[in-house]
Amino acid sequence: MGKFVYISLAVALVGLAFIAKPYNKIAQSNQSTIVNQSQETKGVQFQNITFNQALKKAKEEKKLIFMNVYAVWCGPCKMLKNTTFQSEKVANILNENFINLDIDAEKGEGIELSQRYNVEAHPLMLLIDENGKVVKSILGYRKDAQLINEIKDFVKK
Repeated sequence: MGKFVYISLAVALVGLAFIAKPYNKIAQSNQSTIVNQSQETKGVQFQNITFNQALKKAKEEKKLIFMNVYAVWCGPCKMLKNTTFQSEKVANILNENFINLDIDAEKGEGIELSQRYNVEAHPLMLLIDENGKVVKSILGYRKDAQLINEIKDFVKK
């Protein structure tokens, strides 16, 4: 009986070794994919800073704030993120000329900012000066050429 237990245990361990090996390769493959995706990040670079930090940075860099206000349940907001904000042309213009913020209207600082700027629908894109004053408001989904046309007067030549 003792030999049977040892043989069963040995067979189980050998079997586990064969099963674990493919999963290890999958895990390594997924890790390299994640690294490659982060190295290839494209699109609009939204900064992970507070609104007050963005105001300060806007003043220092003499730029406007581009603030995208969205809700996680909003279909047009998702389309904007997956299409327009991935456009190389839009990304180049926004990344070069603005301090970009992506604000969830229903979480954290987004709740207060939504009240402050009377956000009643999504997506809402605001161009805000260094003093917190809205200089341009864009409500709703825009294709890349449409968004570029809407913000062109605020882009440094």
